[in-house]
Amino acid sequence: MRLAQGIVIDKEKTFGLLKFSALRREVFLQNEDGTVSTEVKERTYDLKSREQGRMIQVSLPASVPLKEFDYNAEVEIMNPIADTVANATFRGADVDWYIKADDIVLKGKATSTIGEKPSKTPPNKDK
Repeated sequence: MRLAQGIVIDKEKTFGLLKFSALRREVFLQNEDGTVSTEVKERTYDLKSREQGRMIQVSLPASVPLKEFDYNAEVEIMNPIADTVANATFRGADVDWYIKADDIVLKGKATSTIGEKPSKTPPNKDK
């Protein structure tokens, strides 16, 4: 059982200040015969969350390049969504929560140059 679109998260209220810790794991695709391939499906990172008071894990798609930030670097997650996976048991269900995001970037760093103002420094002209 899964939530249709996941739960959209207010990053500041939910996580507060986030600090990068490390790559936790890589999940690999399976070959047709059931063996593990060398192709990465997603990567999960450990981030320290001030609001949660603990480490959280955030998964990014494999299309995002490997993140290798300094330990304790302040980061932010782009478009986080919380979702669940429930598995029926004889006593009810076991529910696991997970967080997926589009990207993890250094806090304050622009991810796009679209809309940036041009430099006010005039070009150097030799006379």
